[in-house]
Amino acid sequence: MSRGSEFVVVANRLPVDRIVGTDGVPRWRRSPGGLVSAIAPVMRRRQGTWIGWTGAPDEELEPFEEDGMSLHPITQSSEEVKLYYEGFSNATLWPLYHDVIAPPVYDRTMWDAYVRVNKRFARAAAEVASEGAIVWVQDYQLQLVPRMLRELRPDLRIGFFLHIPFPPLELFWQLPWRRQILEGLLGADLVGFQLPGAAANFVRLCRRLLDARYVKQDVFWEDRVVRARAFPISVDVGELDALVGRQEVQERAQEIRTDLGDATVLLGVDRLDYTKGITQRLQAFGELFEDGHLKPGQAVFVQIATPSRERVEQYQLLREDIEQQVGRINGEYGEIGFPVITYLHSSYDRDELTALYLAADVMVVTPLRDGMNLVAKEYVACRKDLRGTLVLSEFTGAAAELKRGAFQVNPYDIDGLKGTLLSALAAEPADQARRMRTMRRRVIENDVDRWAHSFLSELERPERSVQARPLPAATEG
Repeated sequence: MSRGSEFVVVANRLPVDRIVGTDGVPRWRRSPGGLVSAIAPVMRRRQGTWIGWTGAPDEELEPFEEDGMSLHPITQSSEEVKLYYEGFSNATLWPLYHDVIAPPVYDRTMWDAYVRVNKRFARAAAEVASEGAIVWVQDYQLQLVPRMLRELRPDLRIGFFLHIPFPPLELFWQLPWRRQILEGLLGADLVGFQLPGAAANFVRLCRRLLDARYVKQDVFWEDRVVRARAFPISVDVGELDALVGRQEVQERAQEIRTDLGDATVLLGVDRLDYTKGITQRLQAFGELFEDGHLKPGQAVFVQIATPSRERVEQYQLLREDIEQQVGRINGEYGEIGFPVITYLHSSYDRDELTALYLAADVMVVTPLRDGMNLVAKEYVACRKDLRGTLVLSEFTGAAAELKRGAFQVNPYDIDGLKGTLLSALAAEPADQARRMRTMRRRVIENDVDRWAHSFLSELERPERSVQARPLPAATEG
């Protein structure tokens, strides 16, 4: 493909999923989610190209067009999927960046694969980007791409956004390849994070590890200024609003309520991941029956656990543990016709999830660590009726934005979590409406379109060269 795209997105996955129609013919369908919804219109306006993997190992495809977007597939071998994706990305970086909830694996072979695949993405971006183009690199799987790409194409304007937390110095310091990761990110002109604290962690690490000079959130590196900024991501409020208004979605929500009887409905929707705090919330809920605060038929917990990284042993063990926990709680406290927990290990489309949001009285979002957590914002965006309550972990990025409306909790504190669940269950309609109105105002005013616009506006903002401004003395704040 010749150079010609003035806007290039580089992400681990393409924004489309392969589906098989009723005629048996495979087709592509745009992936759900706010990121694709936010960026797709920009790509169409700017004749953009999205670079990513199809999700199938060893698959080699030529660039193609879909949904008005130019797509440039990147090949990954089965071995690279194992070492780069399941390995370094998700067995090393993921647990390290999530406060070492699980021990990270430090393996040189996995690191080598991470370097190799990042280089492949960088070369592809260098090939398709036009002179002076904007290139927006996404997430932790591709942290080496900015520097690699700058070495190939110094004319480009490069942005990077990290969707997960960025750890403090004392955790990041464990990483054997800590310098390479930081230097990779410093290849960007703008490095975006979910929260100001994450941006501060990055700047502090650049100072301590690389002896880089900085002022506030501007890092002076080589002959450039690298800006670190917070851009809290959000949801596609317009899409959710349209789904809520569909009659079939409303009817499905009513069906769910009917199926669950007169019970108060608590809902959890998560990827099956050890960072999500699923075992803690289920333990707290089960103990409410043990303590006599709840009775079978009075409340039911619906837990959706979307399959995730099923080939990784740690995730297989987590699934077994949760399923045993659900069976034990239902066996001890459930009655015929009145299970305490309805557990569903499956993926659901947007219509079904929206119906679940409408059916739930209490949304329970209790990760042990999360960069943002869009489920919390999706629930709020769907509740135009101003009903329902949100129980939200203090350790999510969303907690900072929704603190005035959510029932916030430390998920490690089981007794505190039990008390918070009871408070959310007992909230009066007027209190629910007040809290939900406050949260909805925040989510509606700061939707995913505003997030994308804010990042790209900052990336394209002219920056004076380092030579035009005096280099400051290094500071500690």
